[in-house]
Amino acid sequence: MIRAIALDDEPPALEILQSFCSQTNDIDLQKTFTKSEEALKHLKKYPTDLLFLDINMPSISGIDFFKKIPHKIMVVFTTAYSEFAVEGFTLNATDYLLKPFSFSRFQQAVEKAKNQFASENKSQNTEQQFLFIRADYSLIKIPVSDILFIEGLDDYLKIHIRNQKTVVARMTMKSILEKLSTDEFFRVHRSYIVPIGKIDKVKGKIIHIGNEEIPVSATYEAIFFQALEHKS
Repeated sequence: MIRAIALDDEPPALEILQSFCSQTNDIDLQKTFTKSEEALKHLKKYPTDLLFLDINMPSISGIDFFKKIPHKIMVVFTTAYSEFAVEGFTLNATDYLLKPFSFSRFQQAVEKAKNQFASENKSQNTEQQFLFIRADYSLIKIPVSDILFIEGLDDYLKIHIRNQKTVVARMTMKSILEKLSTDEFFRVHRSYIVPIGKIDKVKGKIIHIGNEEIPVSATYEAIFFQALEHKS
């Protein structure tokens, strides 16, 4: 559930947001504000993931208010003036709702917020994730963020790890892929899995990770290069 607040100098606009939020299972609209000072105090005191923010307010513009927030937060700008849209998106806004907006258009903004929220949480969690792999008659703890690539050898895997001895485990490629993030780790060949974040360059159909050269096979190239495009 995404924790949200809304700031707008017009109470009817806040009532619409309250109504729309109550019709979705993804947004917990915890509070609404008509005064920017009160909203800023709340943001400094309580954890908040998303801010619905009117741009054209008498005391301070939504753009200036957003710049005053001391920590990172998702924002969906709301306003009746389309000329503010470009400036809003230069601040990496999640979305921009032009008043009056429909519930279906509001749902599109919520979907964008959900995707951004999930992506940011996943990237934070990846740094804290570990795999426990059985090898050498032991359970070996491997930080996911340290995996350089995985090499398949029949019923065995060689897990190449940054600043650590390569781990050889009796596992299948399929079984280890099920333990890894599908947004970061991709099978690029019958015998190789790579994390996109560790790739130094791709030349033709050869992936370079450090001094290693890993081939991309025809079976996996379409999905792999599509993923690279999405990340760029």
